[in-house]
Amino acid sequence: MIHQDPSTLLGLAVRSLLRHEALAISALQKLPMVLFPSLFKEAFNSRYMKIITAMVAEWPFSCLPVGALMQDTDVVILQAVLDGVEMLLKQKVHPRRSKLQVLDLRDVSHGFWDVCPRTEHGESSKGTLNKEQTGNGLPRYVLRRVLKVITDFDLRTHLDEQQAYLLQWSQQQKRFVQLCCMKMTIFETPMEIIKMVLNSFQPYYIEELELCTGWTPAALRHFAHCFGQMRNLHKLHLSCIYIYTNKVVNTSEDVEDKCISRFISQISKFKCLQHLSMNGTYFSSEHMKQLFRCLKSPLESLSIDFCEFSQSDLEHLRQCQRLFQLKHLNLFGIELFNASPITFQFLLENVATTLQTLELEDCGIGDSQLSALLPALSQCIHLTRINIYDNVISMSVLKDLLKSLADMSKVTEEFYPAPLECYDDLGYVLVNKFAKVCPDLLNTLRVKRQPKAIYFATNICHKCLQRCVFDGKTRLCHCWP
Repeated sequence: MIHQDPSTLLGLAVRSLLRHEALAISALQKLPMVLFPSLFKEAFNSRYMKIITAMVAEWPFSCLPVGALMQDTDVVILQAVLDGVEMLLKQKVHPRRSKLQVLDLRDVSHGFWDVCPRTEHGESSKGTLNKEQTGNGLPRYVLRRVLKVITDFDLRTHLDEQQAYLLQWSQQQKRFVQLCCMKMTIFETPMEIIKMVLNSFQPYYIEELELCTGWTPAALRHFAHCFGQMRNLHKLHLSCIYIYTNKVVNTSEDVEDKCISRFISQISKFKCLQHLSMNGTYFSSEHMKQLFRCLKSPLESLSIDFCEFSQSDLEHLRQCQRLFQLKHLNLFGIELFNASPITFQFLLENVATTLQTLELEDCGIGDSQLSALLPALSQCIHLTRINIYDNVISMSVLKDLLKSLADMSKVTEEFYPAPLECYDDLGYVLVNKFAKVCPDLLNTLRVKRQPKAIYFATNICHKCLQRCVFDGKTRLCHCWP
Protein backbone atom coordinates (compact mmCIF):
# COMPACT_ATOMS: atom_id res chain seq x y z
CA MET A 1 0.00 0.00 0.00
CA ILE A 2 1.25 3.48 -0.88
CA HIS A 3 1.10 5.91 2.05
CA GLN A 4 0.82 9.62 1.22
CA ASP A 5 2.60 12.24 3.26
CA PRO A 6 0.14 13.45 5.94
CA SER A 7 1.09 17.06 5.19
CA THR A 8 0.09 16.50 1.57
CA LEU A 9 -3.24 15.05 2.66
CA LEU A 10 -3.76 18.04 4.96
CA GLY A 11 -2.93 20.41 2.13
CA LEU A 12 -5.41 18.67 -0.18
CA ALA A 13 -8.11 18.82 2.47
CA VAL A 14 -7.49 22.52 3.13
CA ARG A 15 -7.54 23.47 -0.55
CA SER A 16 -10.68 21.40 -1.12
CA LEU A 17 -12.46 23.15 1.75
CA LEU A 18 -11.46 26.61 0.52
CA ARG A 19 -12.98 25.96 -2.88
CA HIS A 20 -16.38 25.93 -1.18
CA GLU A 21 -16.47 29.28 0.60
CA ALA A 22 -19.87 28.95 2.27
CA LEU A 23 -19.09 25.44 3.48
CA ALA A 24 -15.70 26.52 4.84
CA ILE A 25 -17.23 29.38 6.83
CA SER A 26 -20.06 27.23 8.21
CA ALA A 27 -17.57 24.51 9.23
CA LEU A 28 -15.36 26.80 11.32
CA GLN A 29 -17.23 26.26 14.59
CA LYS A 30 -16.67 22.51 14.31
CA LEU A 31 -13.19 22.65 12.78
CA PRO A 32 -10.46 21.13 15.03
CA MET A 33 -8.16 23.77 16.47
CA VAL A 34 -5.10 22.10 14.99
CA LEU A 35 -6.38 22.80 11.46
CA PHE A 36 -6.89 26.54 11.95
CA PRO A 37 -3.28 27.66 11.22
CA SER A 38 -3.02 25.65 7.99
CA LEU A 39 -6.43 26.76 6.77
CA PHE A 40 -5.74 30.39 7.66
CA LYS A 41 -2.35 30.41 5.89
CA GLU A 42 -3.83 28.94 2.73
CA ALA A 43 -6.78 31.35 2.81
CA PHE A 44 -4.36 34.22 3.39
CA ASN A 45 -2.01 33.27 0.56
CA SER A 46 -4.90 32.61 -1.82
CA ARG A 47 -6.69 35.81 -0.75
CA TYR A 48 -10.03 34.34 0.33
CA MET A 49 -11.11 37.52 2.08
CA LYS A 50 -14.45 36.37 3.47
CA ILE A 51 -12.91 33.24 4.94
CA ILE A 52 -10.10 35.29 6.51
CA THR A 53 -12.66 37.57 8.17
CA ALA A 54 -14.70 34.65 9.45
CA MET A 55 -11.61 32.84 10.78
CA VAL A 56 -10.40 35.91 12.70
CA ALA A 57 -13.79 36.13 14.42
CA GLU A 58 -13.57 32.43 15.36
CA TRP A 59 -9.83 32.33 16.15
CA PRO A 60 -9.36 29.70 18.91
CA PHE A 61 -5.91 30.88 20.14
CA SER A 62 -4.97 33.86 22.28
CA CYS A 63 -2.73 35.39 19.60
CA LEU A 64 -3.01 35.80 15.83
CA PRO A 65 0.46 36.75 14.47
CA VAL A 66 -0.83 37.75 11.05
CA GLY A 67 1.98 40.25 10.44
CA ALA A 68 4.39 37.36 9.87
CA LEU A 69 2.34 36.41 6.79
CA MET A 70 2.14 39.92 5.31
CA GLN A 71 5.04 40.36 2.92
CA ASP A 72 4.08 43.80 1.59
CA THR A 73 1.70 46.62 2.36
CA ASP A 74 -1.75 45.22 1.60
CA VAL A 75 -4.73 47.29 2.71
CA VAL A 76 -7.24 44.76 1.36
CA ILE A 77 -5.83 41.95 3.52
CA LEU A 78 -5.61 44.27 6.53
CA GLN A 79 -9.22 45.30 6.05
CA ALA A 80 -10.33 41.65 5.93
CA VAL A 81 -8.46 40.91 9.18
CA LEU A 82 -9.80 43.97 10.99
CA ASP A 83 -13.32 43.21 9.76
CA GLY A 84 -12.98 39.88 11.56
CA VAL A 85 -11.89 41.64 14.75
CA GLU A 86 -14.81 44.03 14.44
CA MET A 87 -17.18 41.09 13.94
CA LEU A 88 -15.81 39.54 17.12
CA LEU A 89 -16.15 42.77 19.09
CA LYS A 90 -19.75 43.31 18.03
CA GLN A 91 -20.91 39.96 19.45
CA LYS A 92 -23.24 40.67 22.38
CA VAL A 93 -22.27 37.33 23.85
CA HIS A 94 -18.60 36.44 23.61
CA PRO A 95 -18.28 33.58 21.07
CA ARG A 96 -17.73 30.19 22.65
CA ARG A 97 -14.83 29.42 20.30
CA SER A 98 -12.82 32.61 19.99
CA LYS A 99 -10.05 33.27 22.52
CA LEU A 100 -8.33 36.05 20.61
CA GLN A 101 -6.58 38.56 22.89
CA VAL A 102 -3.70 39.79 20.75
CA LEU A 103 -3.57 40.64 17.03
CA ASP A 104 0.11 40.92 16.08
CA LEU A 105 0.71 42.93 12.89
CA ARG A 106 4.49 43.10 13.21
CA ASP A 107 6.49 41.96 10.19
CA VAL A 108 8.65 39.49 12.10
CA SER A 109 9.11 35.74 11.81
CA HIS A 110 6.86 33.82 14.18
CA GLY A 111 7.17 30.22 15.31
CA PHE A 112 3.40 29.86 15.53
CA TRP A 113 3.14 29.16 11.80
CA ASP A 114 5.93 26.57 11.87
CA VAL A 115 4.67 24.31 14.65
CA CYS A 116 1.46 22.54 15.47
CA PRO A 117 -0.35 24.57 18.17
CA ARG A 118 -1.23 22.89 21.45
CA THR A 119 -4.90 22.26 22.00
CA GLU A 120 -4.99 21.56 25.70
CA HIS A 121 -7.25 24.02 27.49
CA GLY A 122 -7.27 26.22 24.41
CA GLU A 123 -3.73 27.44 25.05
CA SER A 124 -1.80 29.05 22.23
CA SER A 125 1.38 27.56 20.84
CA LYS A 126 4.85 28.20 22.15
CA GLY A 127 5.45 30.80 19.47
CA THR A 128 2.43 32.96 20.28
CA LEU A 129 2.46 36.01 22.45
CA ASN A 130 1.74 34.56 25.89
CA LYS A 131 3.03 37.44 27.96
CA GLU A 132 0.44 39.93 29.11
CA GLN A 133 1.32 43.24 27.49
CA THR A 134 -0.18 45.36 30.22
CA GLY A 135 2.16 44.52 33.06
CA ASN A 136 2.46 46.00 36.50
CA GLY A 137 2.88 49.72 36.68
CA LEU A 138 0.55 50.65 33.83
CA PRO A 139 -2.11 53.28 34.43
CA ARG A 140 -5.28 51.76 35.89
CA TYR A 141 -7.42 52.77 32.90
CA VAL A 142 -5.54 50.45 30.50
CA LEU A 143 -5.92 47.40 32.69
CA ARG A 144 -9.48 46.74 31.52
CA ARG A 145 -9.86 43.71 29.29
CA VAL A 146 -9.44 44.83 25.69
CA LEU A 147 -8.10 43.26 22.53
CA LYS A 148 -4.55 44.39 21.84
CA VAL A 149 -3.37 45.17 18.33
CA ILE A 150 0.44 45.15 18.25
CA THR A 151 2.46 46.66 15.41
CA ASP A 152 5.60 48.55 14.47
CA PHE A 153 5.32 51.98 12.84
CA ASP A 154 7.74 53.48 10.33
CA LEU A 155 6.84 57.15 10.01
CA ARG A 156 8.04 59.12 6.99
CA THR A 157 6.88 62.42 5.55
CA HIS A 158 3.31 61.11 5.29
CA LEU A 159 1.25 58.09 6.34
CA ASP A 160 0.95 55.29 3.81
CA GLU A 161 -2.44 53.80 2.99
CA GLN A 162 -2.18 50.91 5.43
CA GLN A 163 -1.05 53.11 8.32
CA ALA A 164 -3.86 55.59 7.70
CA TYR A 165 -6.46 52.81 7.57
CA LEU A 166 -5.24 51.21 10.81
CA LEU A 167 -5.29 54.52 12.69
CA GLN A 168 -8.77 55.38 11.43
CA TRP A 169 -10.07 51.93 12.36
CA SER A 170 -8.50 52.05 15.82
CA GLN A 171 -10.19 55.38 16.54
CA GLN A 172 -13.55 53.85 15.68
CA GLN A 173 -12.88 50.87 17.97
CA LYS A 174 -10.97 52.67 20.74
CA ARG A 175 -13.41 51.52 23.45
CA PHE A 176 -12.54 47.88 22.74
CA VAL A 177 -9.07 47.93 21.18
CA GLN A 178 -5.68 48.87 22.62
CA LEU A 179 -3.26 49.84 19.82
CA CYS A 180 0.33 49.09 20.91
CA CYS A 181 3.40 50.13 18.94
CA MET A 182 6.53 48.25 20.01
CA LYS A 183 9.01 49.81 17.58
CA MET A 184 8.71 53.25 16.02
CA THR A 185 10.89 54.98 13.44
CA ILE A 186 10.48 58.71 12.92
CA PHE A 187 12.20 59.97 9.77
CA GLU A 188 11.69 63.63 8.87
CA THR A 189 8.07 63.34 9.95
CA PRO A 190 5.92 66.49 10.42
CA MET A 191 5.08 67.13 14.06
CA GLU A 192 1.31 67.10 13.49
CA ILE A 193 1.51 63.53 12.13
CA ILE A 194 3.64 62.40 15.08
CA LYS A 195 1.20 63.81 17.62
CA MET A 196 -1.76 62.22 15.83
CA VAL A 197 -0.04 58.82 15.77
CA LEU A 198 1.07 58.96 19.40
CA ASN A 199 -2.45 59.92 20.46
CA SER A 200 -3.56 56.60 18.98
CA PHE A 201 -0.70 54.44 20.22
CA GLN A 202 0.04 55.79 23.69
CA PRO A 203 3.83 56.33 23.85
CA TYR A 204 4.05 54.24 27.03
CA TYR A 205 4.11 51.00 25.01
CA ILE A 206 6.96 51.93 22.66
CA GLU A 207 10.07 49.87 23.43
CA GLU A 208 12.28 50.91 20.51
CA LEU A 209 12.57 54.38 18.99
CA GLU A 210 14.69 55.51 16.06
CA LEU A 211 14.66 59.27 15.62
CA CYS A 212 16.28 60.44 12.38
CA THR A 213 15.54 64.07 11.68
CA GLY A 214 17.01 67.47 11.02
CA TRP A 215 14.61 69.22 13.37
CA THR A 216 15.34 72.64 14.79
CA PRO A 217 15.78 73.02 18.57
CA ALA A 218 12.22 74.37 18.75
CA ALA A 219 10.89 71.22 17.06
CA LEU A 220 12.82 69.05 19.53
CA ARG A 221 11.22 71.02 22.36
CA HIS A 222 7.73 70.35 20.95
CA PHE A 223 8.53 66.65 20.67
CA ALA A 224 9.95 66.49 24.20
CA HIS A 225 6.56 65.89 25.86
CA CYS A 226 5.76 62.89 23.63
CA PHE A 227 9.34 61.66 23.99
CA GLY A 228 9.16 61.73 27.77
CA GLN A 229 6.04 59.54 27.79
CA MET A 230 7.94 56.61 26.25
CA ARG A 231 8.71 55.24 29.71
CA ASN A 232 9.19 51.66 28.45
CA LEU A 233 11.98 52.45 25.98
CA HIS A 234 14.61 49.72 25.83
CA LYS A 235 16.37 50.91 22.68
CA LEU A 236 16.97 54.51 21.59
CA HIS A 237 18.66 55.41 18.31
CA LEU A 238 19.36 59.08 17.55
CA SER A 239 20.46 59.71 13.97
CA CYS A 240 21.36 62.77 11.90
CA ILE A 241 20.51 65.28 14.63
CA TYR A 242 22.94 68.16 14.32
CA ILE A 243 22.58 70.65 17.16
CA TYR A 244 25.54 72.65 18.39
CA THR A 245 25.07 75.86 20.31
CA ASN A 246 27.37 78.12 22.30
CA LYS A 247 25.44 79.25 25.34
CA VAL A 248 25.15 83.04 25.42
CA VAL A 249 22.80 84.54 28.00
CA ASN A 250 19.68 86.39 26.78
CA THR A 251 20.20 85.52 23.12
CA SER A 252 18.48 83.23 20.64
CA GLU A 253 21.30 80.74 21.24
CA ASP A 254 20.31 80.60 24.90
CA VAL A 255 16.70 79.84 23.94
CA GLU A 256 17.88 77.06 21.62
CA ASP A 257 20.08 75.67 24.38
CA LYS A 258 17.05 75.41 26.68
CA CYS A 259 15.04 73.68 23.94
CA ILE A 260 17.70 71.01 23.49
CA SER A 261 18.17 70.62 27.24
CA ARG A 262 14.46 69.99 27.65
CA PHE A 263 14.56 67.28 24.99
CA ILE A 264 17.61 65.57 26.53
CA SER A 265 16.20 65.83 30.05
CA GLN A 266 13.41 63.41 29.10
CA ILE A 267 15.98 60.59 28.97
CA SER A 268 16.01 60.66 32.76
CA LYS A 269 12.49 59.14 32.62
CA PHE A 270 13.66 56.02 30.78
CA LYS A 271 14.34 53.55 33.57
CA CYS A 272 14.26 50.52 31.22
CA LEU A 273 16.76 51.87 28.67
CA GLN A 274 19.42 49.28 27.82
CA HIS A 275 20.65 50.21 24.34
CA LEU A 276 21.69 53.69 23.21
CA SER A 277 23.08 54.49 19.78
CA MET A 278 23.94 57.80 18.16
CA ASN A 279 24.79 58.10 14.47
CA GLY A 280 25.79 61.39 12.90
CA THR A 281 24.39 63.21 15.91
CA TYR A 282 26.11 66.37 17.10
CA PHE A 283 25.44 67.93 20.48
CA SER A 284 27.57 70.44 22.34
CA SER A 285 29.86 69.13 25.06
CA GLU A 286 27.49 70.45 27.74
CA HIS A 287 24.57 68.62 26.18
CA MET A 288 26.58 65.40 25.93
CA LYS A 289 27.41 65.79 29.61
CA GLN A 290 23.70 66.25 30.37
CA LEU A 291 22.78 63.20 28.28
CA PHE A 292 25.10 60.83 30.15
CA ARG A 293 24.02 62.26 33.51
CA CYS A 294 20.37 61.65 32.60
CA LEU A 295 20.86 57.90 32.18
CA LYS A 296 18.95 56.14 34.96
CA SER A 297 19.54 52.48 34.14
CA PRO A 298 22.71 50.51 33.37
CA LEU A 299 23.25 50.33 29.62
CA GLU A 300 23.97 47.03 27.93
CA SER A 301 25.17 48.55 24.66
CA LEU A 302 26.46 51.95 23.56
CA SER A 303 27.12 52.81 19.93
CA ILE A 304 28.44 56.18 18.75
CA ASP A 305 29.15 56.48 15.00
CA PHE A 306 30.43 59.49 13.10
CA CYS A 307 29.73 61.95 15.89
CA GLU A 308 31.71 65.01 16.89
CA PHE A 309 33.43 63.84 20.06
CA SER A 310 35.80 65.83 22.23
CA GLN A 311 38.14 64.81 25.01
CA SER A 312 35.69 66.25 27.54
CA ASP A 313 32.93 64.06 26.01
CA LEU A 314 35.20 61.06 26.56
CA GLU A 315 35.63 62.16 30.16
CA HIS A 316 31.84 62.22 30.57
CA LEU A 317 31.76 58.63 29.30
CA ARG A 318 34.38 57.55 31.82
CA GLN A 319 32.53 59.14 34.73
CA CYS A 320 29.09 57.75 33.83
CA GLN A 321 28.45 54.81 36.19
CA ARG A 322 25.52 53.69 34.03
CA LEU A 323 28.11 52.49 31.51
CA PHE A 324 30.06 50.31 33.92
CA GLN A 325 28.08 47.18 32.95
CA LEU A 326 28.40 47.57 29.18
CA LYS A 327 28.46 44.38 27.14
CA HIS A 328 28.80 46.07 23.76
CA LEU A 329 30.78 49.23 22.97
CA ASN A 330 30.95 50.60 19.43
CA LEU A 331 32.86 53.80 18.68
CA PHE A 332 33.14 54.21 14.91
CA GLY A 333 34.78 57.05 13.02
CA ILE A 334 35.54 59.03 16.17
CA GLU A 335 38.89 60.65 16.80
CA LEU A 336 39.31 59.36 20.33
CA PHE A 337 42.96 59.99 20.84
CA ASN A 338 43.72 63.59 19.98
CA ALA A 339 44.84 63.85 23.58
CA SER A 340 45.95 61.35 26.20
CA PRO A 341 44.49 57.80 25.93
CA ILE A 342 44.32 57.55 29.72
CA THR A 343 40.65 58.53 29.82
CA PHE A 344 39.63 55.75 27.46
CA GLN A 345 41.90 53.36 29.33
CA PHE A 346 39.92 54.07 32.51
CA LEU A 347 36.66 53.44 30.65
CA LEU A 348 37.90 50.05 29.47
CA GLU A 349 38.97 49.14 32.99
CA ASN A 350 35.49 50.03 34.28
CA VAL A 351 33.76 47.68 31.81
CA ALA A 352 36.41 44.94 31.77
CA THR A 353 34.30 42.41 33.70
CA THR A 354 31.25 42.68 31.41
CA LEU A 355 32.46 43.77 27.94
CA GLN A 356 31.82 41.23 25.16
CA THR A 357 32.20 43.20 21.92
CA LEU A 358 34.50 46.14 21.23
CA GLU A 359 34.35 48.11 17.98
CA LEU A 360 36.99 50.82 17.52
CA GLU A 361 37.07 51.10 13.75
CA ASP A 362 38.64 54.25 12.27
CA CYS A 363 39.20 55.90 15.66
CA GLY A 364 42.62 57.44 15.00
CA ILE A 365 44.47 54.88 17.11
CA GLY A 366 48.24 54.87 16.66
CA ASP A 367 51.08 52.87 18.18
CA SER A 368 51.44 54.89 21.36
CA GLN A 369 47.70 54.93 22.07
CA LEU A 370 47.28 51.19 21.47
CA SER A 371 50.30 50.37 23.60
CA ALA A 372 48.81 52.39 26.45
CA LEU A 373 45.52 50.47 26.13
CA LEU A 374 47.03 46.98 26.17
CA PRO A 375 46.89 46.50 29.98
CA ALA A 376 43.21 47.47 30.03
CA LEU A 377 42.39 45.33 26.98
CA SER A 378 44.02 42.29 28.54
CA GLN A 379 41.55 42.58 31.44
CA CYS A 380 38.52 42.26 29.14
CA ILE A 381 38.45 38.51 29.53
CA HIS A 382 34.87 38.07 28.24
CA LEU A 383 35.50 39.57 24.81
CA THR A 384 33.94 37.62 21.96
CA ARG A 385 34.51 40.19 19.21
CA ILE A 386 37.12 42.91 18.66
CA ASN A 387 37.38 45.22 15.66
CA ILE A 388 40.13 47.83 15.22
CA TYR A 389 40.07 48.14 11.41
CA ASP A 390 41.35 51.35 9.77
CA ASN A 391 43.76 52.39 12.51
CA VAL A 392 47.45 53.07 11.88
CA ILE A 393 49.36 50.36 13.75
CA SER A 394 52.88 49.08 13.16
CA MET A 395 53.86 45.43 12.89
CA SER A 396 55.57 45.30 16.28
CA VAL A 397 52.69 46.89 18.23
CA LEU A 398 50.16 44.71 16.43
CA LYS A 399 52.13 41.67 17.57
CA ASP A 400 52.05 42.99 21.13
CA LEU A 401 48.26 43.28 20.87
CA LEU A 402 47.90 39.72 19.61
CA LYS A 403 50.08 38.43 22.42
CA SER A 404 47.98 40.27 25.02
CA LEU A 405 44.80 38.73 23.59
CA ALA A 406 46.27 35.26 23.11
CA ASP A 407 44.72 33.82 26.29
CA MET A 408 41.19 35.03 25.50
CA SER A 409 39.50 31.78 24.59
CA LYS A 410 36.03 33.31 24.22
CA VAL A 411 36.98 35.47 21.22
CA THR A 412 35.20 34.24 18.08
CA GLU A 413 35.64 37.23 15.71
CA GLU A 414 38.75 39.39 15.31
CA PHE A 415 39.34 42.22 12.86
CA TYR A 416 42.78 43.81 12.73
CA PRO A 417 44.26 46.43 10.39
CA ALA A 418 47.08 45.55 8.04
CA PRO A 419 50.26 46.90 9.68
CA LEU A 420 51.75 50.21 8.64
CA GLU A 421 54.59 48.41 6.85
CA CYS A 422 52.10 47.18 4.20
CA TYR A 423 51.77 50.67 2.66
CA ASP A 424 54.17 52.82 0.66
CA ASP A 425 54.82 56.51 1.33
CA LEU A 426 51.74 57.49 -0.70
CA GLY A 427 49.46 55.11 1.16
CA TYR A 428 49.20 52.47 -1.57
CA VAL A 429 49.11 48.81 -0.56
CA LEU A 430 52.27 46.76 -1.01
CA VAL A 431 50.52 43.49 -1.85
CA ASN A 432 53.64 41.32 -1.63
CA LYS A 433 54.43 42.71 1.79
CA PHE A 434 50.80 42.25 2.88
CA ALA A 435 50.79 38.60 1.75
CA LYS A 436 54.03 37.99 3.67
CA VAL A 437 53.45 39.68 7.05
CA CYS A 438 49.84 38.56 7.69
CA PRO A 439 50.69 34.83 8.07
CA ASP A 440 53.42 35.86 10.52
CA LEU A 441 50.87 37.81 12.57
CA LEU A 442 48.47 34.87 12.53
CA ASN A 443 51.20 32.53 13.77
CA THR A 444 51.85 34.89 16.67
CA LEU A 445 48.33 34.15 17.90
CA ARG A 446 48.37 30.45 17.05
CA VAL A 447 51.18 29.86 19.50
CA LYS A 448 48.56 30.19 22.29
CA ARG A 449 45.17 29.44 20.66
CA GLN A 450 43.44 28.63 17.39
CA PRO A 451 41.40 31.67 16.28
CA LYS A 452 37.91 30.90 15.00
CA ALA A 453 37.44 33.83 12.61
CA ILE A 454 40.30 36.29 12.21
CA TYR A 455 40.85 38.93 9.54
CA PHE A 456 43.71 41.29 8.71
CA ALA A 457 42.62 43.94 6.23
CA THR A 458 43.88 47.04 4.49
CA ASN A 459 41.98 50.30 4.33
CA ILE A 460 39.12 50.40 1.82
CA CYS A 461 40.36 50.97 -1.74
CA HIS A 462 39.15 54.32 -3.09
CA LYS A 463 38.64 52.85 -6.57
CA CYS A 464 36.74 49.60 -6.00
CA LEU A 465 35.62 50.21 -2.38
CA GLN A 466 36.94 46.81 -1.32
CA ARG A 467 39.70 45.72 1.06
CA CYS A 468 42.63 43.38 0.69
CA VAL A 469 41.93 40.72 3.32
CA PHE A 470 43.92 37.88 4.86
CA ASP A 471 41.87 35.25 6.72
CA GLY A 472 44.19 32.30 6.29
CA LYS A 473 44.57 33.06 2.61
CA THR A 474 45.17 36.35 0.82
CA ARG A 475 42.31 37.97 -1.08
CA LEU A 476 43.15 41.20 -2.88
CA CYS A 477 40.73 43.97 -3.75
CA HIS A 478 39.22 44.12 -7.26
CA CYS A 479 41.87 46.50 -8.53
CA TRP A 480 44.48 43.72 -8.47
CA PRO A 481 44.54 40.93 -11.10
